[in-house]
Amino acid sequence: MKYYIIIPAHNEEAFMQFTLDSLAAQTVLPAKAVIVNDHSTDKTAEIVLAFAEKHSWISLVNTTSDTIHLPGSKVIQAFQKGLETLDDDYDILVKADADLIFPPHYFETIIQHFQSDAQIGMAGGFAYIEKNGVWILENLTDKDHIRGAFKAYRKATFQQIDGLKPAMGWDTVDELLCQFYNWKVVTDESLKVKHLKPTGASYNKTARYKQGEAFYTLGYGFFITSVASLKLAMRKGKPLLFLDYIKGFWKAKSANKPLLVTEEQAKFIRNYRWKKMKEKLF
Repeated sequence: MKYYIIIPAHNEEAFMQFTLDSLAAQTVLPAKAVIVNDHSTDKTAEIVLAFAEKHSWISLVNTTSDTIHLPGSKVIQAFQKGLETLDDDYDILVKADADLIFPPHYFETIIQHFQSDAQIGMAGGFAYIEKNGVWILENLTDKDHIRGAFKAYRKATFQQIDGLKPAMGWDTVDELLCQFYNWKVVTDESLKVKHLKPTGASYNKTARYKQGEAFYTLGYGFFITSVASLKLAMRKGKPLLFLDYIKGFWKAKSANKPLLVTEEQAKFIRNYRWKKMKEKLF
């Protein structure tokens, strides 16, 4: 199976080389890797160009999305720019961040998962961050969720869910739509990806209400949003974030923000979330 990878990058000179080196060290190389340099003011583009001289499967695309770094919209706008440069001659499409170190067998193993079951629509490993010289699990989500930092999609799945939504919540709605269309989402605990920059490190204060807005646009409803907000705030070790998330939900509801999904999909998502919550309680 052939995979293409798209990596949006904004001022990633400190990490870009590590990510590219780990790609070049893969036991199965990508057929194409597009690095989307999104308005970087550092040496990100130079690092990619130097790498591309040695590796023909790597290319650089320059773009300028919104200058404000809000989670979701900026990165997916850049991803789309990369996608526009690619053909459809792939089996697996990967969206990755520019601050990762993949283990050498990462994509070989991902391919094996897709080959093992035609109903697998998405697959991924787990993110690890360094604390006091030790790499520990970046435990922000349930273990059945693939982190937005490294998403691998079967082509048919990617097309059926209509690609990635340019809004916060894109990396949750993709999996929920997979479930809606009866695709399987597979996570592999043996695949440990080093995440060099903690999640949300570059978000500014205007982003703090976005998580609650994302819960609203996913069609969660208030009760499921409350449970999800409390869980996420506690996982981040910042209980007061719960209030920001709830405020973001009500702001989105008051503004009548459009959902990222259809009414039918929103109903499915609520039922799916209820089912998951009940499984954990009982």
